[in-house]
Amino acid sequence: MGRIDEEEGLMKVNKYIYLYALTETHQLKEQSLPILNGFDTSEKLYTITTNEITAIVCDLDPKEFAEESINNKIESDQEWLQTKAFHHHETLLKLFSLFQVIPLKFCTIYENEKNLKEKINSNEEDLKQTFKSLEGNEEWNLKIYCDDDQLKRNVFKHNATVEAKRQEIRTLTPGKQYFEKKKIDKLVEVEVENEKEKICHSLHENLKQYAEDASIKKNWSQNATGRKEHMAWNSVFLIPKSRVNQYLKEIAKIEENLTTKGWRIEATGPWPPYHYSSFS
Repeated sequence: MGRIDEEEGLMKVNKYIYLYALTETHQLKEQSLPILNGFDTSEKLYTITTNEITAIVCDLDPKEFAEESINNKIESDQEWLQTKAFHHHETLLKLFSLFQVIPLKFCTIYENEKNLKEKINSNEEDLKQTFKSLEGNEEWNLKIYCDDDQLKRNVFKHNATVEAKRQEIRTLTPGKQYFEKKKIDKLVEVEVENEKEKICHSLHENLKQYAEDASIKKNWSQNATGRKEHMAWNSVFLIPKSRVNQYLKEIAKIEENLTTKGWRIEATGPWPPYHYSSFS
């Protein structure tokens, strides 16, 4: 893959472009881009400007980073995947510490600068609107974990529905009691899930008062979190900077009441706005 530069008589290889993030062009006039290693450590990050939007990118060798080659690496080389995904994430955090950015997904690659510029140009108004909506706001993540065994014990002892079932069983004949008691465990399982949903939903609705926007995400497995507790809730909030301290104080107050009951609340941020910006 190459082209001949007739003036110099040299072969120049067309590089692929790895896109990390987009930012507003004026921000780079106020703060210069630091020297950062690219996806391929032999390259450094640089910028490509299109009017009011600037892309932060690095070059890639098209032979080494062809689509088929990358897909094979992702599917079969976990060490490579973890190393490169960590690099992408850490690079975005460094950029986010300096600029308001629209972060791109892992391995967003363009074949050339022309294609990238065309994509930015065709979405420029939407991108400008996104940056406007992000101004003065921060993305925060909230994960709620629950010790299922402890919650199950609490439900078994104190849940009104379970207690009503016990009272009902006491009025039955001994023969019927035997079969109905077997249903208690199943009822407890159902009530545990109901209790999780009620507590998490109530907490989420309470915290929305501090946010410009909030959304619920898919829970992670224990393998993904590495924790013994199950994740019961996963949500993101777009919060004005002026309200972040109130948001965190409210979480601390709620957690103080729930910790002894087997609940753990994990609020993290601010993060690059993964959930409140998009550019494919």
